[in-house]
Amino acid sequence: MKKAIVIGSGIGGLASAIRLAKEGCKVMLFEANPFIGGKINNKKLGKYRFDTGPSVFTAPHYIEDLYKFAHKPFNFPYKKIDEGFRYFYPDGTRFTLPNDREEQVKLLSEKLGENPTTLHQYLDKAAKNYKLISPLFIEKSLHNFKSLLGWKLVKALVNISSYALSETMNSENKKFFFNPKTLQFFNRFATYNGSDPYKAPAMLNMISHLEVNEGVYLPEKGMQQISSALGDLCKELGVKFYLNEKVEEIQLNGRDVRGIRTKNGLYPADIVVSNMDINFTYEKLLPQEKIPKNILEQEKSSSAVVFYWGIKKSFPELGLHNVFFNTDYRDEFHTIFDDKQIYFDPSIYVNITSKEVESDAPKGCENWFVMVNVPNNVGQNWEDAIPTLRNIILSRLSKELDTDLSALIEVEDVMSPISIEKDYFGKMGAIYGNASNNKFAAFYRHSNKHNNIKGLYFAGVSVHPGGGIPLALNAAKLAVEYAKKDFKL
Repeated sequence: MKKAIVIGSGIGGLASAIRLAKEGCKVMLFEANPFIGGKINNKKLGKYRFDTGPSVFTAPHYIEDLYKFAHKPFNFPYKKIDEGFRYFYPDGTRFTLPNDREEQVKLLSEKLGENPTTLHQYLDKAAKNYKLISPLFIEKSLHNFKSLLGWKLVKALVNISSYALSETMNSENKKFFFNPKTLQFFNRFATYNGSDPYKAPAMLNMISHLEVNEGVYLPEKGMQQISSALGDLCKELGVKFYLNEKVEEIQLNGRDVRGIRTKNGLYPADIVVSNMDINFTYEKLLPQEKIPKNILEQEKSSSAVVFYWGIKKSFPELGLHNVFFNTDYRDEFHTIFDDKQIYFDPSIYVNITSKEVESDAPKGCENWFVMVNVPNNVGQNWEDAIPTLRNIILSRLSKELDTDLSALIEVEDVMSPISIEKDYFGKMGAIYGNASNNKFAAFYRHSNKHNNIKGLYFAGVSVHPGGGIPLALNAAKLAVEYAKKDFKL
């Protein structure tokens, strides 16, 4: 029986532990925090419960696949919600996107004046590109060419012109749509991996497929159910947890993994999977190893400031997911990525799980997760910036909802790039590792396997294939597939 250690209990770490245990390894999972789940967690403030991190649940089949792999019954209750996002534009335009493709096209054509045929063509293209690309570049490793060979690669290459490799997300979207509101609607999906739609490659427009074509879901008890359920699955398979035990070094014996070291001593292992941010894995855990600068010195993704507000009122005009757009989307991204400053008129996302999970807030009240995109941390004065941002957000939302929100906040907390780096070990507070702001970005993701250290593998959103829950689950799968091959598990 091989001994395996997983560093970090984010979703990629949990999934890696499940797969290693099922492959017959004795698995130990180390977590620096007193809780599992990484950013997919929750907090309670008074009588309010908040999901702390990711709030959009798509592609639930990847969770189902994990249970199937473990040969365990799928006891993970979730549902497809009745609506997608509610959108609010500065000129007063508002609409709620149905969670059905045909109804979506009808609504967008009516509200934004776009041609229904063009909308169908765009969404069909997103679906086609996703189905061509995901089996190769999401569910397979870009760093193992042999795994890509086959009919699926031929199909992907035959359709290469459809990927618009020379275009950005925005420039391709402008070929389909004339209304600036529609462009904002589809450009928004760049934020799902912390990128700039005016720089990110057009191929990333396929991100919209999961949400718009396939729909939005919600675990019955909120997003934290994902980490708690996978944690339970780990325990069923015999994974041993070491909470509040920060890994200080990955130990080597020549070019073979030897194990890890914590404050409590040495833990030997044949296999180590790091779900820690890849930059910090090298900097903090492998200080003697040469850093792959061409990968790790790439531009980092955006970060976020999140306010958790318990609101002493219910707002029927709001739903589970709400987006308040600004007047100049391009300027917002320029300020975030080029000027590295907070934007004075940010787009605002408000997630309210109590709309679907009533126990998350007292009756007649709501739990607001209020997020804006901000630059990663390069030494800005966050102590001054966060109160300024709070006032801007409250002013904007109070005007939009015709209510003084500041008087309704009963409990409050905040997450910032500083706390993201401190609590979740994301370098510079970047949420997704590298940004995807150039056409070769997919190739600048670190492999799920170390090139010349046997037994060292990588999972999580900062390595291939990238950010988001579906991709993190695939990173774990790829890391364990490498280990299985190397150790003949």
